Formats: sequence, C-alpha cells, structure tokens
Amino acid sequence: MTTPGTDILSRYQAFRTRRFLENDAKTRRRLPNWRSQRRRRILAVATLCILFALLVISISSLFLEWLPILWLPATLAFLVTWTMLQTVAGRQSDAPVGALDEWEIQQRNEARSIGLSITQGLVMVAVIALIFASTFYENDRLAYAGGAWTLIALILGMCSPAIILAWITPDPDPEDL
Repeated sequence: MTTPGTDILSRYQAFRTRRFLENDAKTRRRLPNWRSQRRRRILAVATLCILFALLVISISSLFLEWLPILWLPATLAFLVTWTMLQTVAGRQSDAPVGALDEWEIQQRNEARSIGLSITQGLVMVAVIALIFASTFYENDRLAYAGGAWTLIALILGMCSPAIILAWITPDPDPEDL
C-alpha cells in the first residue's frame, strides 16, 4: 500500500531525473576545452572573484551614490561565468539522485552540506553588519547595501556546492568526451 504523497513524489523525482538526463545529453558536448579540472578551477575562482567584486560594489555604494550601476555588468559577468561553470561541471550539484551513482551522491551531499553552512554563516554576518551599520547610517543606501550583502551571501551559498564539486572532481575520462 502506498501513502497518498509517495506516488506523486516518486513521479516528480522520475520526471526530474528524466529532464536532467535530457538536458545533460544536450549540454554534454558544450565547451569541451573547459572540462578539465584546471579550467573548471579557473571558472570557480572567476566566479568567486566576481562575487567579491559585487560585495565591494555593495559596500562602496554606501559612500558613492552612482556606484550601484556597476552591479549590472558585474551581474552579467557572474551569470556568464556561473553558467559556464555549471555546464562544464555537469550540473552535478543540482542533479537528482536517480541520475548519479553512489559516489557522486555522496560528493554532492557533502558539498551541499558545506554550502548550507556557508549560507548560514554569511547571511548571519550580513545581517549583523546591517544591524551594526544601521546605528551609523540613516539613509536609503544602507537598505540597498544590506540587501545586496544578504543577496551575495545567499548566492555564494547557492554556488558553493557547484564550486566545490568543480574543484575536487578529477578530469573526465577521454572516452567520455
């Protein structure tokens, strides 16, 4: 006997797995020269540098009113780099259980656990900084900067499992390419 929610959950997981495998088949051949561990690490560092630049922009926006306009090109650079990283890493951090083997599931779960810890820690730092800064600044830019700090913390936490997996995953077998 099945419980009422189990059937719909198992169908959803089957759909998710099927969709993931279809998308993987479409993107598997993209960016073949970037699939080495060395190149994935370059993309991981570039993603982190762009997020750091976004943090610097958000902190500096407290003092310079025109600076938030730099968010647009930095965000565009982040989206390009992040998409490339996800593509060459095979989106393993987002993969459903049915699309991975036991070792990949273990690696994914460990990376997700670290990502959750990063998210919790950075969001707490951003909120504490916002609370502390609110005693010194009483302008609208503080709300923007604090929101940006929190957003960057969430994005970094969201990206960290993929960055970790891209960093630690060895080069693929030449036969797989």
